[in-house]
Amino acid sequence: MDDFMTSAEAARFLGVGPTSVKRWADAGWLECVKTAGGHRRFRREVVLRFQNGQSGSASAPAEQLDEWIRRISSDLDPHGLQSALLAERARLGSWTRTADLIGQVLVELGARWCAGSLSVLDEHLATERLTRGLVRCAEAIPLRAGAPRVLLANAPGDEHTLGLRLAELCLRERGWNVLWGGGSLPVEELERILREGGCKLLGLSAAENAHDADELAAFVRRIGSLAAECGVELVLGGAGAWPEAGADLPRFRRVRSFRELDEQLAVAIG
Repeated sequence: MDDFMTSAEAARFLGVGPTSVKRWADAGWLECVKTAGGHRRFRREVVLRFQNGQSGSASAPAEQLDEWIRRISSDLDPHGLQSALLAERARLGSWTRTADLIGQVLVELGARWCAGSLSVLDEHLATERLTRGLVRCAEAIPLRAGAPRVLLANAPGDEHTLGLRLAELCLRERGWNVLWGGGSLPVEELERILREGGCKLLGLSAAENAHDADELAAFVRRIGSLAAECGVELVLGGAGAWPEAGADLPRFRRVRSFRELDEQLAVAIG
């Protein structure tokens, strides 16, 4: 039975409680066999496939989202939250997969705030705790001398920076030195930094409903043209209404998940 896991072992591997594993098995989501005594056993390869299916753009189980919202909504200090994030990264194998999971947690957190189950203060406290935990994780990743530099910033007027914090983790794991522009960085500042040189990549994020499509298209024309002139790769992320690639627009790469970001970096820059 070395190739099989118990419910408790599968739960530890997937980062959830044994009850969730049993529920997924009973619902037919996680294939299992039963011993003569009626105990569930899970093939390791099946559990691994299930874990991989939770990563990237696939939807995480509701119980997993609930557990993460509980963590970031509790009084867990940045050190404790950092430990939880590091444990998740160890389980999933990369910050890219971890970032895609936490991205789903943020969507669920926003949905609960909109539904009134979280107050404005609750939402602010949760995002602040998560921000501090993510910063601590990013700062703990060593960088080699001469690492390529990337500038991360939001579209003008956009203050939602958690997506950028998740991107920072993925980029640092890839060996990039992140120059933090953050939210509400004036376009003129972006242009100055690009002209000064030293950046190989410009990553921009726009939250859903933060801007209309025409505003973002005009922004891409302005900053994208300068990025191309300066030899800087432009990557657009977030759920905002970024334009589609077209003949009247500078070249850019559009990503909708952190897995896509990682894949685009591997193809475009190596």
